Amino acid sequence: MSSFPSPLSPAWQPDDHKPEWNNWRWQAANRLTTPEELAGFVSQSGIKQLKKVIERYPWGSTPYFLSLINRQNPRDPVAAQVIPSKKELDFSIPGSDEDPLAETRHMPVPGLIHRYHDRALVITTGACFSYCRHCNRKRNWKRGIGPLGKSAISKICQYLKATPRIREVILSGGDPLTLPLEKLDRLLYALSSISHVQVLRIGTRAPVVLPMRITAELASLLKSYRPLWVNTHFNHPAEITDESAAACDRLLLAGIPLSNHTVLLKGVNDDFSTLHRLFTGLNRIMVRPYYLFHCDAAKGTDHFRTSVFKGIEIMSRLYGRTGGLCLPQYVVDLPSGGGKAPVMPSYLLGVENGVAIFRTSEGRIIKYQGVHGATEEEE
Repeated sequence: MSSFPSPLSPAWQPDDHKPEWNNWRWQAANRLTTPEELAGFVSQSGIKQLKKVIERYPWGSTPYFLSLINRQNPRDPVAAQVIPSKKELDFSIPGSDEDPLAETRHMPVPGLIHRYHDRALVITTGACFSYCRHCNRKRNWKRGIGPLGKSAISKICQYLKATPRIREVILSGGDPLTLPLEKLDRLLYALSSISHVQVLRIGTRAPVVLPMRITAELASLLKSYRPLWVNTHFNHPAEITDESAAACDRLLLAGIPLSNHTVLLKGVNDDFSTLHRLFTGLNRIMVRPYYLFHCDAAKGTDHFRTSVFKGIEIMSRLYGRTGGLCLPQYVVDLPSGGGKAPVMPSYLLGVENGVAIFRTSEGRIIKYQGVHGATEEEE
């Protein structure tokens, strides 16, 4: 069990309030959201500086997730993801945009993003249990986007029914698991009732920031809508706790496969050791690393952006030192709705006279003959 350190109010101590601490509704109701509640994480003078940041980009997180912060570490990776920073108002890198992926431009009806040929994404709500400071939709935080109403769901379903090439629908947000079960059930039912929608997917950070939300009742509901996948969002091995592992296990035992999106974040996980521990840790709890995203060029996230070459370097080292089930695909989500572009290391140096020349992950040069395969006559 995590311990929630002082100087926060004793009301936040899990050891003193175990029943409440393990109740997801209590956690959600007692999210920290005000500038004053940053006390204990930043200095009083720091709070004054951050008020301007919070006016533009609100902050909020659960007692559970904040309890993972090591306050003795000024560069704590959990704190970097959730505690506001004055760097969020520094838009210094060229190309930063409020809507870097042009999602608004690819929204044929309100709440539905259709950028890819055979899949679409539903913005179910603007609510999150915890505001990730690197979020590419932080433009929406102050807009108060509520859960989709019946009229909005109807229009989304009308578009989907009229677009038969869409075979997969992704529920995103905000976080879909902030929805009451009856609303989530209603939405899943409406989407699964469309004949050509074969697969549903839910993107959520609840197993990381509020693992208590993954109740047996929720897992049972999701099980009834299989084939359904859940994408989690672990960014650092410190987030793999007994609680988060148990939450993932409840979904797995309900027959829900889990994959993970990680964002490459400067000062949080942009080194080989951290990502190796993260991906092997996820493998241990049976969550498949799916994507390693290069941090999107969203305004307010410049300080998290690393070099693309840094990501390639880390992935090159990972390829030679761990198994394929631990390896995500490193991608850049291109601006203007260009979609995901893989940025994986290539070991093929070239081809000479039918011989392919490779450099291995250890740096050895090896030639591979017969690169062109059999001719038609030989077949």
